[in-house]
Amino acid sequence: MRLRNLNTFVKVARLGSFHAAAQQLHATQPAISARIHALEEELGAQLFIRDKSGTRLSSRGVQLLPYAEKLLAISQEMKQQITDQNPQKGTLRIGITDTLAHLYLAPLLRNWQQQHPLMSFELISDVTLTLTRQLQEHELDLALMVAGHSDLPELVTEPLCSYPQYWVATPERLAGNPVSSVKELIRSPILSFPRDTRPWDYLQQLFRPLDETPVFHTCSSVANLLTLTLEGAGMALLPEPVIRTHLQQGRLTQFSPGPKPPELAFCACWRLDDDRILPQLLAKSGREVIVSTSRKQH
Repeated sequence: MRLRNLNTFVKVARLGSFHAAAQQLHATQPAISARIHALEEELGAQLFIRDKSGTRLSSRGVQLLPYAEKLLAISQEMKQQITDQNPQKGTLRIGITDTLAHLYLAPLLRNWQQQHPLMSFELISDVTLTLTRQLQEHELDLALMVAGHSDLPELVTEPLCSYPQYWVATPERLAGNPVSSVKELIRSPILSFPRDTRPWDYLQQLFRPLDETPVFHTCSSVANLLTLTLEGAGMALLPEPVIRTHLQQGRLTQFSPGPKPPELAFCACWRLDDDRILPQLLAKSGREVIVSTSRKQH
């Protein structure tokens, strides 16, 4: 199986276009089509569906994509290790959304230090909208952030993790103010992530049908939101890992005002034009660290 054909497959899959892949790889579109056809012949499966709506992966193509990306990453790493006897040096700029930083920053940095002991890591915590802009403007090399805001053709996105969100408050606040509907939420202040974040957008949709809206207090720090909730300053919708221990200890109580909130999904993201393997390797190891740490915390 030729690595060039696998690389072409990954490019077409990421860009959703044979023409765009040809431009990226400095090849003709017939050459790109020939490589994909050769790969399909070798595997005995159709990898893409092309119709009026565009080019998309077939079910077999979806299965192949993670394997192809792993093979290409291993190939690149092998070449790098063989040709360069010295550990990588330099600085990598990594953006991380506050929730992931609160939960996993220490184990992530320990893992990256072990893998790349001579690399310096500039770690920046901010909201996803800002991290996306910084990626686009080449101010970051990698971002670990909330999924759904980075569906841009110049960025590569891979899933990291996903968590349910729970409505919580102190037992004391709920004792005098039980909540079983969205309308009853209006009686208390709502503690929320800032505007233009995925949780904020959900809350606006939730209260839009009502004649009234609650008082919102926003904060970009999940640690501070948690502290405010524990101090009884309001009710909050927070990711499950952030509040797990406090629910178990009885310091917070989960309640349901009706609709089940959507899960909060996170992703790793880097620029498509970044040919370095390091952002991809750190994204892969970051996902493994998050999965491993989450299992230990349960």
